Amino acid sequence: MEQKLFDLVYEAVVNRESTYEGVYFTGVRTTKIVCRPTCRAKIPFASNVTFYSSLEDALQAGFRPCKRCKPEANGALRPNAALAAQVDAIIETQYKDKLTLTMLAASLAISPYHLQRIYKEVRGYSPAEKTERVRLKHSQRLLIESNASIAEIGEAVGCGSPSYFASWFSRRTGISPSGYRNGLRGGDLFDNP
Repeated sequence: MEQKLFDLVYEAVVNRESTYEGVYFTGVRTTKIVCRPTCRAKIPFASNVTFYSSLEDALQAGFRPCKRCKPEANGALRPNAALAAQVDAIIETQYKDKLTLTMLAASLAISPYHLQRIYKEVRGYSPAEKTERVRLKHSQRLLIESNASIAEIGEAVGCGSPSYFASWFSRRTGISPSGYRNGLRGGDLFDNP
């Protein structure tokens, strides 16, 4: 597993988010126990964690199921939610690229129509909206934490031109990128949309 994806999954484990529930299982090397990402047990150190894409893989590697979260039991996440989590993982790692429904569907070997329907059923919004939200989150972070120009930030989050980025950011937040940067650095707090 590449480091970027590992970090995303580990962050979900730390926050006990259901994003990767049913997609990855957390193997804790020090205890030889495998858990769901949402397990309420003590959060393991990242250096002690191995993520498995199936419970069977973890069991074959010598881990035993956690008695608290019972990863072997049929949990709340069904295949549809696992599919939505896979889409989220792709979007989180590839948000800078041009992502289309057709490309997402092809990478998961399903039809675009099926992907759109299932994702919207599980999340309540489309994969395109998820991509927009991820790009907005990263652009807001870059505006606050970096000294990159507005054009560089727009390019970093997948917007083709500085004017498009400024227009898109303003529509999403109600404030220009420079206004957002200056307002937050100046001490004003804006609510994130």
